[in-house]
Amino acid sequence: MEFNTKLLHGNAVKRYPEGATLPPISQVSAFSYETAEDLEKVFNNKAPGFAYTRISNPAVDAFERRVCELEGGIGAVACASGMSAVTLALLNILSEGDEIIAGSGLFGGTIDLFEDLQEFGITTRFAKHITVEEIEPLISEKTKVVFGEVIGNPGLDIIDLKAVSEFVHSKGIPLIVDSTTATPYLVRPFDYGADVVVHSSSKYINGGGNSISGIIIDSGKFSWDYSRYKGLAKYKKYGEFAYLAKLRNGVWRNMGSCLAPMNAFLNIVGMETLGLRMDRICHNAYELASAVDGLNGVSANYPSLKGNPYEKLVQSQLNGLGGGILTIRAGSKERAYQLMNALNYALNATNIGDARTLVIHPASTIYIHNTEEQMRNAGVFEDTIRVSVGIEDVSDLIEDFTSAITALK
Repeated sequence: MEFNTKLLHGNAVKRYPEGATLPPISQVSAFSYETAEDLEKVFNNKAPGFAYTRISNPAVDAFERRVCELEGGIGAVACASGMSAVTLALLNILSEGDEIIAGSGLFGGTIDLFEDLQEFGITTRFAKHITVEEIEPLISEKTKVVFGEVIGNPGLDIIDLKAVSEFVHSKGIPLIVDSTTATPYLVRPFDYGADVVVHSSSKYINGGGNSISGIIIDSGKFSWDYSRYKGLAKYKKYGEFAYLAKLRNGVWRNMGSCLAPMNAFLNIVGMETLGLRMDRICHNAYELASAVDGLNGVSANYPSLKGNPYEKLVQSQLNGLGGGILTIRAGSKERAYQLMNALNYALNATNIGDARTLVIHPASTIYIHNTEEQMRNAGVFEDTIRVSVGIEDVSDLIEDFTSAITALK
């Protein structure tokens, strides 16, 4: 099946009760069983079933299965937010004294997280970009994971997944990527060698800006060295499911970062149009970036623009689509604010992946806790505007932005 057909008719789409085309919203805390023995078996993973929604829930399970199928993984674990997905995906294999190598072009909240992990003895070493050349000097015996965003938000640098995964695997290190901005419609990172994928499914997967959620998907392909990743050792018996078994029965379960059933349902409703939306969004983003680049002192950054350093990688790895985000440099903070305030259709909001076009001034909002150096490395300057392009008619978006830019002083 092709992508859009699989969204509606894939193996993960079950026959739901009463002939429903969507799973029921199991909005309950607990599930009852006929006997104490039956509940004991479920609690001890000796029988299938649901016991308590913090641990598992039918609606959440349906969401996990459908995202997992799109990504081509062996299993998925849904979380309360994208940040919890990033946190738990890493903590599942890290302990005091370990090191992370991460790209600098990260979402500001992720950079903040790495600072928090320092208090637990986990150090992050930043490369400006996740490339073989830049991460090689940073690798040490303490390096336990390489982490980056497939398409950086908002720097828009793109990881060459095949080259990086082959290199880190030669060092016995897994590659965990945040593919929120790429989505499985543009790329399935497992096909290029990534080991674990995380999404802030609040964004493009949901598509309507109505639910906070995250999800972790495992490829099951990484060959774990249990002498180095000692926390996984007791899950060795689960083979390719060792990472997921530890995650679901350990740090994810115990930290209580579960997804609400209602949010899981809303995500399923939204993701059924993911392919259609991404086609429209990427087309709009390219046309808008092309229209405003160079207009009245404004420059646009978009990966598939002619001359962009990632243009070839977009073609070879991302199916020719550059994603739904572009950034604009207006020349000054004042001009950036003037431009944003003059827009009629774009909303000033912090989300991305909404059906509506959203704009934000990152330096004064989502990067407010970061240093100037961190902002520069992430592609954030005082005149930067991040544009999360929506599904509006592109002619209206172009007219709106060009009118606002032309009027800039």
